[in-house]
Amino acid sequence: MKTNTLDFDAQALREKILHLAMRGKLVPQDPNDEPASVLLGKIKAEKEELVKEKKIKKSKPLAPITEDEKPFDIPDSWEWVRLGDVINLISGRDIPKKSHLNKPANDSMPYITGASNIDNNGKITITEWVNNPSVIVKNGTLLLSVKGTIGKVAVLKIPEAHIARQIMGLENIYKLDLEFQKYFLEDYIEELKSKAKSMIPGISRDDLLSAVIPFPPLSEQSRIAAKIAQLFALLRKVESSIQQYAKLKVLLKSKVLDLATRGELVEQDPHDEPASVLLEKIKAEKEELIKEKKIKRSKPLAPIAEDEKPFDIPASWEWVRLGEIVSVKGGKRVPRGEKLTNQKDYKPYIRVADMKNQSVNFQHIKYASKAIFDQLSSYTISSHNVYFSIAGTIGKVGSIPQDLDGALLTENAAKLENIGKNLVSNTFLINALESDEVKNQHKRILSQVAQPKLALTKLRSTVISFPPLAEQSRIATKIAQLSELLD
Repeated sequence: MKTNTLDFDAQALREKILHLAMRGKLVPQDPNDEPASVLLGKIKAEKEELVKEKKIKKSKPLAPITEDEKPFDIPDSWEWVRLGDVINLISGRDIPKKSHLNKPANDSMPYITGASNIDNNGKITITEWVNNPSVIVKNGTLLLSVKGTIGKVAVLKIPEAHIARQIMGLENIYKLDLEFQKYFLEDYIEELKSKAKSMIPGISRDDLLSAVIPFPPLSEQSRIAAKIAQLFALLRKVESSIQQYAKLKVLLKSKVLDLATRGELVEQDPHDEPASVLLEKIKAEKEELIKEKKIKRSKPLAPIAEDEKPFDIPASWEWVRLGEIVSVKGGKRVPRGEKLTNQKDYKPYIRVADMKNQSVNFQHIKYASKAIFDQLSSYTISSHNVYFSIAGTIGKVGSIPQDLDGALLTENAAKLENIGKNLVSNTFLINALESDEVKNQHKRILSQVAQPKLALTKLRSTVISFPPLAEQSRIATKIAQLSELLD
């Protein structure tokens, strides 16, 4: 069993960290902390003073929190509160498009129009300004997208801005821990989305004001926010390392294939039958099949010019065109008016989307009825063939699992079929077609055509370096061994 995999679900870990934090299980409680109940008393007194000074409007009293609104247990020093009791909520307002400016001017103010101004990392990008702001939020206000795209969260870090109705501002007038509030909202996003109403999802002002939140002592809010930031930073480092490792794996695989196609991955054996003799056997087998009318004679392929040979190869190897060593045939689209189904039916139909990791992914496989199969029966692919995608994502290559033997093949892929028995190693062929040697040829071809599709004639003309059959097997074995180490 492998134990060195670096695969992990970073987003699931982030969510778990937030869940633990909001339940008082991420950092220990400090008995010396002022309880949240005392803090709430101070907030209530301050709110009354701000109302008296006419700095904020007196809000409608929020309903008491019932026991069934408390979704989990919290520490004794915490309290359940409604969000409206601990923040001042500012609803955004749209300004007519004709009044928007695409660059700042005298007395203009940045205009945050919606979720598009906030990226997934909470960074705010200003692209418009207005001269007549009416809903102004100030530096340090927590912004939340509440219409269309719900749940993007950011902290305003410029002096002030006008917000549109897709945004609400959570003004931190009671000097609570801003980062804790932000993390709470991120944890609460799915609950918010469940409250969205209408065809264009939207969260109402009342939904936010009445949201029930776990409320720790102020000192613990800061400790929680610091611990979350620390853990998220570690997660980012791990993600970065995994991304770098993934890039390194791709580079190493590319290098292995490059060495393989040059004849430098394994040693040559002077007792191997040269590739030139193997090519004569393939040619003779092809002639016999044509004579027996099992295949049609194809148009001769052009000789390989010297400038088509990108590097030197061993003396026992040959440069060949793909159509010389395998039969290349296309798939077929589903007849007009017919539809595939997700339910298991007469025959599977393999699409480019199903082609993954040099094989076929069964997860979303489609099926054709017998009526469709009867019309497309000449376009099947067997477990002895190799597929190669020629449209959509070009260059996917792999083998067909035994369970899909005889499946129909999409018109966006070709099947590569051995001429005769065991004259070309399919595993070697797959690796060769994944090499930069082949990819670079196809890139040059595709750069010269309007439609991103590789014609079958061009695929047949693809030039590859071709080793003796015994060496093909040794190369395939060595690549498999190295791939096992990389995985």
